[in-house]
Amino acid sequence: MQVTAVEDALRAHPDDLASWGAYSDWLLEQGDARGTLIRLEQRLARTRPADRPAMEREIAGLVAEHEGGWDDGLPATAHVLARRYGFATEVAVPWSDDVREVVEQVLRGRFVTTLRITSHEASDEDEEWDDEDDDWDDDEDDEDEDDDGPGGGVRSGRLDMEALDGLDLGRLTGLDLSYLDLGPNGAELLTTLLRTDRLRALELRYCRIGDAGLAALAASPYLGGLRRLHLQRNRVSAAGVRSLHRFTELTELDLRYNHIGEAGAGALIAAPFAGSLARLWLYGSDVGKDGVRRLAHAANLPSGLRTMWRSM
Repeated sequence: MQVTAVEDALRAHPDDLASWGAYSDWLLEQGDARGTLIRLEQRLARTRPADRPAMEREIAGLVAEHEGGWDDGLPATAHVLARRYGFATEVAVPWSDDVREVVEQVLRGRFVTTLRITSHEASDEDEEWDDEDDDWDDDEDDEDEDDDGPGGGVRSGRLDMEALDGLDLGRLTGLDLSYLDLGPNGAELLTTLLRTDRLRALELRYCRIGDAGLAALAASPYLGGLRRLHLQRNRVSAAGVRSLHRFTELTELDLRYNHIGEAGAGALIAAPFAGSLARLWLYGSDVGKDGVRRLAHAANLPSGLRTMWRSM
């Protein structure tokens, strides 16, 4: 079996149970307990409810015995956020002077396809920042001031995205840079790293990329397959919403705390993805009363979204 080819295929098609089954045979030949884990978890999915507890205990025992050795290749600062069959699939790392080397090491993980870079040590306690209680100043003239990030970390000006220059992010399907102070230039540099058509989710909350940064991302020939885009508090206006028209496959969009106004609501309704949106995060104050009215009566928006806006 060409192991590298199978791993490449599984990164691209992680729900291919038959390929995982073949891969489990190879793992067992190598004495890797994850081969057994694959078989047990696939069997669990077909097990009747009455027999599931016993199998779940067996799986838990296997994981407890072996999990400590499954991430030996990851850097000490990495934090595993999600796994599949024991393999790390989503990993967070803090921004640091050696962030490039750390990310390179993380991406050598066999099935890591989602990367989160944080402004401080990632922990279970600060996975999310309360949107309603944040204290970020949205005035344009404070652009270079320090702000408190999630968990109290201080952002000290623009991050030098050139520190990541040359990295191969081609295997990623998800990238989360939330709360990193990228600015428009950082967003433009990001496009030079994201030369992949595999990316489906991009999290840029509180990154201050503005309309110019969003336009740079939209102009990339590689990002047209995005499904999920989070742009909470990024100083996006109606002009930025018009840039979103290039992301034709979007099904999930977060535009909260961006004052896009009625014109932005109109641009959103005119977007080619408007009829496919399953989730839209946007406050009435972001679009104003007239914008709310337009969204509530937009015939091309899904009925569930129209109902939501009619309730405002």
